[in-house]
Amino acid sequence: MAEIERESMEYDVVIVGAGPSGLSAAIRLKELDADLDVVVLEKGSEVGAHILSGAVLDPVGLDALFPDWKDRGAPVTVPVKEDNFIFLGEAGKMRFPNWLMPPLMNNHGNYIVSMGNVCRWLAEQAEALGVEIFPGMACSEIVWGDDGRVKGVVAGEFGRNPDGTPGPNYEPGMELHGKYVFLGEGVRGSLSKQVIGKFGLSEGRDPQKFGIGMKEVWEIDPAKHREGTVTHTMGWPLNGNAGGGSFIYHAENNQLFIGFVVHLNYENPYLYPYMEFQRFKHHPIVADLLKGGKRIAYGARAISEGGYQSIPQAAFPGGVLLGCSAGLVNVPRIKGNHNAMMSGIEAAKAAVAAIKAGRSGDTLEDYDTALHAGPIAKDLKRVKNVKPLWSHYGNFLATALGGFDMWVANLTGRNPLGTLHHQKTDAAHTGKAGDFEKIDYPKPDGVLSFDRLTNVASSFTNHEESQPCHLQLKDPSIPIDVNLPEYAEPATRYCPAGVYEVVEKDGKPEFVINFQNCVHCKTCDIKDPSQNINWVTPQGGDGPNYPNM
Repeated sequence: MAEIERESMEYDVVIVGAGPSGLSAAIRLKELDADLDVVVLEKGSEVGAHILSGAVLDPVGLDALFPDWKDRGAPVTVPVKEDNFIFLGEAGKMRFPNWLMPPLMNNHGNYIVSMGNVCRWLAEQAEALGVEIFPGMACSEIVWGDDGRVKGVVAGEFGRNPDGTPGPNYEPGMELHGKYVFLGEGVRGSLSKQVIGKFGLSEGRDPQKFGIGMKEVWEIDPAKHREGTVTHTMGWPLNGNAGGGSFIYHAENNQLFIGFVVHLNYENPYLYPYMEFQRFKHHPIVADLLKGGKRIAYGARAISEGGYQSIPQAAFPGGVLLGCSAGLVNVPRIKGNHNAMMSGIEAAKAAVAAIKAGRSGDTLEDYDTALHAGPIAKDLKRVKNVKPLWSHYGNFLATALGGFDMWVANLTGRNPLGTLHHQKTDAAHTGKAGDFEKIDYPKPDGVLSFDRLTNVASSFTNHEESQPCHLQLKDPSIPIDVNLPEYAEPATRYCPAGVYEVVEKDGKPEFVINFQNCVHCKTCDIKDPSQNINWVTPQGGDGPNYPNM
């Protein structure tokens, strides 16, 4: 194929992703130097369309950006009033006393928010400062400099045929070049993955670990709504099959944010994370809360869970990794947005200092240092052993040991258990189907629980069918020849959107990819036991259109 010619535009800083990290970086860049040319490229149809988070927001990042954020009208208006930690049995519950929890787990002073709406507001603040924001502009390629650095990205390519060749309405997109490129793509970003591999940014670090988080927004009976109440559960229905738990947040306007997280290092390939979520809603305390309500939205996305010891080097020649692209989630707190925002602020400071010194395209070492020595590191070091403990010892013992480690770290600044490590990837944890029994899941009732395709309709996801499939198989034979006989093809279960199916055709099994259903969670890229699925970005604007996630 002939080399594609593209026009190019020059900026001081090019930011990929209009999430909390990218928008915070853009804002701080312009606050530090109003003359900088800053552009933010967002693959969603609008800012916030692809944002999904619980979310209880620690406002530390917002405070650092705009101390007057309340006066500016930020959509952060529901303070946490009540905190509950519950261990579930199949029909009962046991509440953990709040005094037993380490202080860092206290949510008072935090806010229940829709991060999609917070990002929409942040985008307004950024544009008021002169930041250019282009939604519907998926970044499909890295532009490499002659010296091997990241020079920019290709954005806005449309109109390829299913086989990848340019179609009749093909638009090649543009190259956007920057003195520095910030990658704030979220978990398992396609460009971030390339950069981490090319520059060996994860060498010497633990493997990154992940969870799959699924969320529904419900409108519930006003008599049952307790605005500002936060509840987290663990135990049933996962029990010993996998790590994870739920969140139940009473937001404004009688809305309930309810979600379920399953750690992706589970072994049993018959485990069905989506159906564990649906089953969870039938627990008596949850079913009573939802009775008479209406589910109005659904979505899912992966969560980085490796913690401090899995953070890659976050600066590379020509750019940096921001937020979840670097894996900055505090797992026991179930929070990452505050660290994402702080990472954007730190990256902006390092870039402005470098540009003022006449530099460009080099490695922003100051940013990496700040990430590993500043407030983000302090937040993550205190909890660094919680995820490894869950992986090795299960819920009960891990909760006790993790609580002890966090208590001492909170009081002394040191972890008494030292630094525990992750040994292998989540994909490598997947066991052979012959070693496990199938799990019998109850059929969704259409009232409290729903089948995947019904719920996916509530994500408002859409992909133009004439484009290439963005879920690429490295070897098309592996799903049927390897994954089906050895692992009962777990893609048919771990995907929370029903993208993958095994159907019979001419008397033989065939692997089908319904990429139109994809909600961009990236679970397949992470959990496939053969590591045969490569998630790349579809054309801009495609994917979910979350209204209030």
